Amino acid sequence: MLKIKNYVKAESLEQAYELNQKKSTCILGGMLWLKMSSRSFQTAVDLSGLGLDQIEETEEEFSIGAMVTLRQMEKHEGLNRFSDNAAAESVKSIVGVQFRNLATVGGSIFGRFGFSDVLTFFLALDTYVELYHGGIIPLEQFAKQPYDRDILIRLIVKKTKADCVYLSYRNTKTDFPVVTCAISSLDGKGCAVIGARPGRAQRTELPDAWREMITQEEGREKLAEQTAARMTFGSNMRASAQYREQLAKVLLKRGLKQFAEERSGN
Repeated sequence: MLKIKNYVKAESLEQAYELNQKKSTCILGGMLWLKMSSRSFQTAVDLSGLGLDQIEETEEEFSIGAMVTLRQMEKHEGLNRFSDNAAAESVKSIVGVQFRNLATVGGSIFGRFGFSDVLTFFLALDTYVELYHGGIIPLEQFAKQPYDRDILIRLIVKKTKADCVYLSYRNTKTDFPVVTCAISSLDGKGCAVIGARPGRAQRTELPDAWREMITQEEGREKLAEQTAARMTFGSNMRASAQYREQLAKVLLKRGLKQFAEERSGN
């Protein structure tokens, strides 16, 4: 059972940050994972009054507030147009619409959960996080850091010329993913991200010749093998490490094929 003694609706980021420096304090996101835990907190801090629930688009970037819901992300026309609909694809299998109406992007990213579709997707783009104390840093750097008491303000997705494909595999519909996979081209440079390993998502760059390799079945298979070999996999109740590695190769191969077909107009 989750027990909270004091509830505070933050009036400023400064107030939220100061309160959060105590280990007995927690920051409330959508409260969907937190409420299932058996923990006690002296103070719970609500960020919902700080205007962090909007996706703003400019010519250079998307600014995604920490309190933006997964449903907002799923339905945002600009973000989906920019990502070839990979934004919606990455969250559509997360439980159900009611859940996605509450779960927040900030909660998913700050939690850096191993099962996070959201982290996998944003790692494939030119993404940064803005922290109250830590400032603006690349999401890839943030994803590797240990947990701390900072406050996540927003995600920043630069409008680097991008193409993107997202895939995942689940044992049953709406369950946690067994493996997640995102492939993208950023100004022509390819990268692949594998998540639910079951550790935090990992990103790796594709070789310079990747576009030539994916035009043929043999090349796609070789590239998928090489990419999966650079990842590490573990076992849990959903799958063994060996099974995850095989699934990752399959998803990478499918994603590379989809990438090649869509970009060739077939």
